[in-house]
Amino acid sequence: MSRYEDGGARGGEGGSRRGLWVEEPARRRRMPDPVRASAVRAVLIVSLTLIQATVGFFLTLTGSWLAFPMVLGAIAGTVVATWGVLDVWITRQMWNQRYGVVSEPSSTARSRQEERRAAKAARAERKAGPARIPREDGPLAAFGRR
Repeated sequence: MSRYEDGGARGGEGGSRRGLWVEEPARRRRMPDPVRASAVRAVLIVSLTLIQATVGFFLTLTGSWLAFPMVLGAIAGTVVATWGVLDVWITRQMWNQRYGVVSEPSSTARSRQEERRAAKAARAERKAGPARIPREDGPLAAFGRR
């Protein structure tokens, strides 16, 4: 067993040691799954397009008959790669709009929200009208109603 597997002191070695695997907090939050999937797809498409363009360039230098189809494929790949990058951007924007970006309202927005809340409460109070207080000696008290 190596010294990393047995967890520390063995054969005269000193006290506790730092483990082999240490968790460190992430610097940035993880991207949502749909955004990550489209980003991976875009990276693969862009890398294949760059490889295809490079091969097309070298085939053009050598004067091979494969140069023309390869260059046409590289041009088509550039269009597809542009779509892939735009897909990442659109997916990210859609995710932010649908599931919300963490943001705090400004003081102006907060005051407008308080105004709307107060106006709604005033409308509800006007609509309800004056509150009735049941009386024991009212005109219907003789009939058992209050």
